[in-house]
Amino acid sequence: MNSGAGPATSPVLSTRQLAAYGLLGLPLAATALPIYVHLPNLYGGLLGMNLALLGAVLLVARLADAIIDPLLGALADRLQRPRPLIAAGIALLACGTLLAFNPPSQPEYLWAWLAFALVPLYLGYSLAMINHLAWGSVLGATPHERTRVAAWREGLGLAGVIAASVLPMLLAPRIDTGLARYSLVLVIAATLCAAITLGFAPAPPTGGRPASPSTPGRGAMRRPFANPRFARLFAIFVVNGVAAALPATLVLFFIDDVLGLAGDAGLFLAAYFAAGAAGLPLWLALSRRIGKEPAWLAAMLLAVAAFAFAFMLGQGDFAGFLLVCILSGLALGADLVLPAALLADAINGGRDEHHAGAYAGLWNFTTKLNLALAAGLALPLLQFSGYRPGETDTAPLYWAYCLLPCLLKLIAAAMLAWRKSSTPLPMEATS
Repeated sequence: MNSGAGPATSPVLSTRQLAAYGLLGLPLAATALPIYVHLPNLYGGLLGMNLALLGAVLLVARLADAIIDPLLGALADRLQRPRPLIAAGIALLACGTLLAFNPPSQPEYLWAWLAFALVPLYLGYSLAMINHLAWGSVLGATPHERTRVAAWREGLGLAGVIAASVLPMLLAPRIDTGLARYSLVLVIAATLCAAITLGFAPAPPTGGRPASPSTPGRGAMRRPFANPRFARLFAIFVVNGVAAALPATLVLFFIDDVLGLAGDAGLFLAAYFAAGAAGLPLWLALSRRIGKEPAWLAAMLLAVAAFAFAFMLGQGDFAGFLLVCILSGLALGADLVLPAALLADAINGGRDEHHAGAYAGLWNFTTKLNLALAAGLALPLLQFSGYRPGETDTAPLYWAYCLLPCLLKLIAAAMLAWRKSSTPLPMEATS
């Protein structure tokens, strides 16, 4: 930890330092995708676990995972030592990953094995993620430099997502064997990436002020809302996050039943994430030129245009949907980088760096809540509207996948425009 000058006088971060900090984002993102996509199919589809029991185990684990995030944020603020906390998180994550993706063959014990494996898996992931985000939130002496920090973290995270989407299928012809081998590769990669981040990333500045630990529990969740910059950003983040999570929840249904292109789902997803990674330099440059809020607003309108165009597609429209994936993927890049950079600005602008863990814990909790809200909103809505997977009535799917995200994105855009007009913002750095 630095004990000298605060962030305002911190030296400019080098590319090597930024890469060292951001590298941990790769294995964390590469862990998240198989947890949410492959794990339910592995246990329920391939291993024959009772689906109702599987759903109950996952629901309890995910609720507990989300609820504990603000407490982990308070712990980060109390200790002010991200390196050992991240190391502990990676160790727990490694144990949970190996257990979860190498289950026993006896179906009657699967639920207990999964429940036991999810404890270190979710706890380790959240502990490492929250401390990594809190660490990055106080790096950088200027608003633009904080955007660069977020861009490196999220860009390497997208590389991890792309790797996670293809490696299990490349490592073995059967997905269960591929996931078992992938878990070992992931543990090795997480260990190496964490060693580089912990050894070479710049230390969080202290600014010469003593640490003021967060109050655990509800106090840790309340504190960020006393910062008006954060309170307004948080509301936009929730609405925009649900808008982004809706198509993510429904994309495979849309590809299967609207387009009839189930065999091309992997290509569409790869194009989406690759476009997100490729667009990061664009949003970084645009945010420096016109500001973060206008750049994020442009990304929201780009996403609206993409999903409005998707409303016009039908059976076999491969090229049209590939364009939708590329455009919405570009908008994804902005959603990953710019809100996180604005979060860092809210923390630093409010001179609340020593409570960055409270902000990160609440931010991580809200990211998970957005996914839950999207599933809780979209799936019952489709059910009540008469949509059934594999059947011909896809009109409700068009509305839920294309138009509802557009409506929510436009609401978020209006909220963002109002925030910009009513909140004094720091000048963007030009050097």
